[in-house]
Amino acid sequence: MKPLITDAQRAQLLANGRARAEDQALDPLPVVRLFTLDAHATWLLAALDPEDGDTAYGLCDIGIGMPALDTVRLSELASILGPQEQPIARDLYFVATRTLSEYTRLAQRNGSIID
Repeated sequence: MKPLITDAQRAQLLANGRARAEDQALDPLPVVRLFTLDAHATWLLAALDPEDGDTAYGLCDIGIGMPALDTVRLSELASILGPQEQPIARDLYFVATRTLSEYTRLAQRNGSIID
């Protein structure tokens, strides 16, 4: 099974996590998009807790029409299987075009992450 994030993504997520931990005003571009292959859940992750290296922060949309900024553990995401036994996957072609706050605003208005 492929890892949910690459080493380069981990490094960027940790850098954003350190800035967030230092309480810097931070509105980064999401670094990685994870999604379920057989359900309607999506995570746009922007930071990783530098203390544990597992708790990610970003826009979480579990497919019930209520996307929100929250934290999620990568280890838990890696263990999830969807209704057809499909694991969570990384969008290999994702390139953020908006800041995290802009994705959040649009997702909350639309009830889901739109891209």
